[in-house]
Amino acid sequence: MSDVDLRKLRYFVAVAEHLHFGRAAEQLFIAQPVLSRQIRALEEELGARLFARDRRGTALTPAGEQLLVDARPLLAGAEALQRRVVRAAEGARTFTVGFMPGLIVTAAVRALTGRHPGLTVDLVRTSWDDQVEMVHDGRVDVSVVRLPVDPHGLVLRPLYTEPRVVVFSVDHRLAGEDAVTVADLADEHLLQDPALAPEWATVATELRTGRPTIPAFRSVEEKLEHVAAGHGIIFLPLSVMTFYTRPDLCHVPVTDLAPNQVSLAWSAAHPVPLAEEFATLVAG
Repeated sequence: MSDVDLRKLRYFVAVAEHLHFGRAAEQLFIAQPVLSRQIRALEEELGARLFARDRRGTALTPAGEQLLVDARPLLAGAEALQRRVVRAAEGARTFTVGFMPGLIVTAAVRALTGRHPGLTVDLVRTSWDDQVEMVHDGRVDVSVVRLPVDPHGLVLRPLYTEPRVVVFSVDHRLAGEDAVTVADLADEHLLQDPALAPEWATVATELRTGRPTIPAFRSVEEKLEHVAAGHGIIFLPLSVMTFYTRPDLCHVPVTDLAPNQVSLAWSAAHPVPLAEEFATLVAG
């Protein structure tokens, strides 16, 4: 078997994510026939059929599903390698920090640059979807993350915890309360994965009687729009809700909901010399 071509792997991932050769070709800025030939060549190299195509569309075969699982971290590792090599060649003394909305790292960044004159600290805003991905692909050296995350391939240093609140529309029946319990919310519709709030899941009426379909939200902002429209509730760390303060929403502490754990994450495979020092500064 010949070595796997990373370019062909990128082409494969694009098709696997779209399950449509035409849209994948547009994303890759190549002609569809060229993409089809590259995928066929990859299948020949691997000795396995990756896609099943018929009149109904394109689907991954079992071999294709396995390749997709393995290809993503392999491509991320290749991108990270390239970034590290370029950075070393340029001789740049940079330290790149990822941070989630609501997580303030300004004081720690100032303290770090004060200790290391000549160091440039870059800051990159992350999201729930890419807070760990950016560590794996080398876009950031460290990332201040909110758990839970997949710990595979990471070093995680706990920094602190913060309370979580329930978010209501301003006309909600509980909007004026000083605090609520999980039991008070048993009959509410949660616009999140119940696994994120197991305390609520144990008492939730809708999990016993039939839970409505939840839209595939792409951001916190989308969730907040639905809450403001009266479609349901969400749980958020207090700092996130403070960050997104708006007049048509309110938030109330939930006394028996576990707090959110904030940690610093970096790659377990590649040393990050300033990571431990920065973790101490953020925790302090």
